Amino acid sequence: MRRKLPGLIILVCLTIGMTTNAWGQTSLKELMSYPYPGNLTSSPETGAIAWTFNQEGKRNIYVSKDNGASYEKVTDYDEDDGQAISRLTFSPDGKWLVYMRGGEPSGNWSKSKSVNPTSSPKGTKFQLKSIRLSDGEEHTLVDHPYSYKPDISPDSRRVAFVKSGNVWIAPIDGSKKAHKLFTGRGTFSFLTWSPDGGELAFVSNRSDHSYIGIYQDQDTPIKWLDPSFARDSRPVWSPDGESIAFIRRPAKGGAPDSILSRQPNPWEIRIADVQEKTSRKIWESPKTLNGSVPTTNGKYNLHWAAHDRIVFLTTEDDWPHLYSIPAEGGEPLQLTKGEYMVEYISLSPDKEKLVFSANTGPDSQDIDRRHIGLVSVDKQDMKILTPGEGLEVSPVFIDDETISYISSTAYRPALPAVASIGSEDKQLIGKNLLSSVYSSEHLVKPRQVIYEAPDGTPIHAMLFEKDGEGEKKPAVISIHGGPMRQMTLGWSYSSYYAAHYAVNQWLANQGYVVLWPNYRMGIGYGNSFHHPPQAGRHGASEYQDIKAAGKWLANKSDVDSQKIGVYGGSYGGFLTAHALGQDSDLFAAGVDIHGVHSRVPSESHTADVEHAPDAARADTVAWESSPISHVNTWTSPVLLIHGDDDRNVSFKHSINLLNRLKRQGVDYETLVIPDDTHHLMRHSHHVRVYEATIDFLERKLNGKEK
Repeated sequence: MRRKLPGLIILVCLTIGMTTNAWGQTSLKELMSYPYPGNLTSSPETGAIAWTFNQEGKRNIYVSKDNGASYEKVTDYDEDDGQAISRLTFSPDGKWLVYMRGGEPSGNWSKSKSVNPTSSPKGTKFQLKSIRLSDGEEHTLVDHPYSYKPDISPDSRRVAFVKSGNVWIAPIDGSKKAHKLFTGRGTFSFLTWSPDGGELAFVSNRSDHSYIGIYQDQDTPIKWLDPSFARDSRPVWSPDGESIAFIRRPAKGGAPDSILSRQPNPWEIRIADVQEKTSRKIWESPKTLNGSVPTTNGKYNLHWAAHDRIVFLTTEDDWPHLYSIPAEGGEPLQLTKGEYMVEYISLSPDKEKLVFSANTGPDSQDIDRRHIGLVSVDKQDMKILTPGEGLEVSPVFIDDETISYISSTAYRPALPAVASIGSEDKQLIGKNLLSSVYSSEHLVKPRQVIYEAPDGTPIHAMLFEKDGEGEKKPAVISIHGGPMRQMTLGWSYSSYYAAHYAVNQWLANQGYVVLWPNYRMGIGYGNSFHHPPQAGRHGASEYQDIKAAGKWLANKSDVDSQKIGVYGGSYGGFLTAHALGQDSDLFAAGVDIHGVHSRVPSESHTADVEHAPDAARADTVAWESSPISHVNTWTSPVLLIHGDDDRNVSFKHSINLLNRLKRQGVDYETLVIPDDTHHLMRHSHHVRVYEATIDFLERKLNGKEK
């Protein structure tokens, strides 16, 4: 069923009970009831955009064909069943949408397995689906594909995808069963059709090396483009289909190097002649740490743009910036420059311009925000399109002069928006789905705080604090995971941290002082900050930023230094456990949500029987960098939370820590979520976890027993 949703008259039922509530009557569940948008995509052919809303676990696809003035819901999933929607893509003609439903799209492993967080006896399926937009007709193309983005042929009739380690194909209209397109060695990724649809390029990953291959038909052998002792990836076709740009890195292997000393990870851009199957290098990275493979969104962000220029991203000047270079080679042109990062990069339909998110603008605090930037592919003419105190991310072109993006503020959760380039006006989509609790009347505005770590590194943090004098307040440090994240001065553009933002708001409005630090290893403050020395398994130097945050709060005149708590998930759980293990005198209680608790040495610890020169020392440092090595000084109470189908941090991390805490006699509580994953796919589970987090902190910091 599809419904047209014009104006401001829809889904009033969502706001009943919230619009009349004072803040003190508002529950965390109500505060987490926002419709979270994701998967924003566009069809320049038709001028349409599509996205998903997750409304309290009910995930559905929406389409707007008139720049957001109205929109329609094109799927009808009406349960909080934990089935994600991902890889949403328009066909080139704009008549179809292809998407995946189910699975754990952000998992580190088991990417083709279904998830069953409702514990349904019937089980669930992970599926690749298509929808014809003219009439809403939907087809399941295949069950249990690999969670890698499928590629639709230029004629909009075929969908290529990976399943069971092979490349498969299916008609987009479901008229025939999907079948294996070809068999080959290795695992396949980065499928991309040639401009005329006659060939399909792909990457064949063979563990320590990889090739760019081209499939033509069943009777023609696979063409390998300049195969070598290297790892080739990210193929991008030229507009005429005669060449492919790709990334080359050295193959894995050789004598084991130092584990504890970070080494450059070089890469180069090459252009291959499709017919001759040869390639030539047009650019190579400097062999420095900053010149190494980028690790921000999209990594290389390789595009074949107008004027026969190749666009890419590198951090060689310590910041993730865009460059372009002629396809025949020559001097690269730095398109963006300054102490800010760019991410979520899109190329215009005419291939003349790029839009992106950047943490820069006219306000000095914009380093802790996101705005939309625009730059030509062959000129240094970058400008910020959306200045102000809001946050704008994930832009896509609707046409050459119109963009869509995700917009939020300090008071309003994220919503899709549409704007013309050069106009200050924007059309927000779905604002009527938000209750009046999302306003300056009910929420606090986070403030930028910059404090120093013991080694002098400046650390940015967001401070949530309700105005007013009175007794000293309890405080909480909220620690993000990743760690490749940046928390911002507004509602987070990550669904995981949008929930953290809601928790921080709730705590602040209950009288807590909440600090949300951007510790080293995060993004937004330069590549050297993102990849600091002695971090992670090599020394956990990032923990000093959390301890410094605790001391900053303890020295704050309106904070009760005996009532400072800490909570975090994933890598945030890792640092929460460090805080409680190393500094129970500073941190009175904590909640560790699916945290990492032991750090093994780097992979390639040994090659056969040949050990790295510092292998023994690396073992010791990895142990000392693990929270479990500090259990003997852990005295503060802790709540451990974990879903046991976690595909990012194994459930055994929490079992390991729990058994050690028992032996140490630490006051602990537990909450297990059977059958759910790292990202808590059911909304009800998400709410339950954070309600338990708040309840535990209330009891342990304020003595509010059940």
